[in-house]
Amino acid sequence: MIPQRPLFSVIIPVYNRPQEVDELLASLCTQTVRNFETIIVEDGSSLRCDEVCKKYPQLNILYYYKENGGPAQARNYGAEKACGEWIVFFDSDCIIPEHYFSNATKEVERGDFSLFGGPDRSHPSFTTLQKAIDYSMTSMITTGGIRGNRKSADKFYPRTFNMGIRKDVFEKIGGFSNMRFGEDVDFSYKVKEGGYTSKLFIDGWVYHKRRNTFRTFFKQVFNSGIARIHLTKRHPGSLKLVHLLPGVFTVGEAALIVCALLSGIIFAWEISLICISPLLLLAAVIALDATLRKGTLAVGLCSVCTSFVQLTGYGSGLLAGWWNICILGNRNYAAFVKNFYK
Repeated sequence: MIPQRPLFSVIIPVYNRPQEVDELLASLCTQTVRNFETIIVEDGSSLRCDEVCKKYPQLNILYYYKENGGPAQARNYGAEKACGEWIVFFDSDCIIPEHYFSNATKEVERGDFSLFGGPDRSHPSFTTLQKAIDYSMTSMITTGGIRGNRKSADKFYPRTFNMGIRKDVFEKIGGFSNMRFGEDVDFSYKVKEGGYTSKLFIDGWVYHKRRNTFRTFFKQVFNSGIARIHLTKRHPGSLKLVHLLPGVFTVGEAALIVCALLSGIIFAWEISLICISPLLLLAAVIALDATLRKGTLAVGLCSVCTSFVQLTGYGSGLLAGWWNICILGNRNYAAFVKNFYK
């Protein structure tokens, strides 16, 4: 008997994350529909997860180890091995709710599209910092609500923490580019520029841990800011006002802080407070909104810090990218290349 072709091929690039892979695979075991194969691509890790994969014989797992080349090339490698009609990409730090593939099956069977993606949420087990980072990456205040909500459905560009594409379309597009950061948005742009349609699955969400320290989170958003300049060069007309706002915020924030310091030296501390009052007001709004959304004051207060890191990190990366790429002509400009994960 010829084995039935799976509807989905799940591809997970991994770099030194065996514990996260363990949690992700455990969540895949809870799926109410298992019409998928799971492809793990170990991207040159020193902490391998091959033993973790052996814990889940009930899943159809294909494990591959390759030299380090970055997540984009690991995804391309996995796609070459995929047998499914659809390829689904998850990041290794995701947990998949049990209804995901049940909902995805219904959508792809009745839909006329080639690319899909969904939003992300924080799991109750996540740390306070992880929940705060989730807030800062999804809030209307910090990102303009462009990451997976109903109002942005017609402008939604899936990210690879939660993305699906028809295998034949993936092959026609040519897979992911060699961009180190922003490669998933670049890929989404290429799909749409190729004349294919995409869809936002509101009910196709995943739990996404993201970074677990302020330092690594800053590096991530800083590189996202740089990537936006690279994306603008690759896809003229893709730069929108919402992408520039963190840069404006960063410049304004620096100006207010300088004014506050000078006012404190020359005049009085009361004048300094007036100078930074816009920042204090923003912090209060974020704290209140995050507390209401996440249900705890601790996450609300921590969200103030992560939101300022998110805005300043992305904004400074955007400005650094503009200066180095557009002004100095360094087309290959990147940051934290050797110590991104440290």
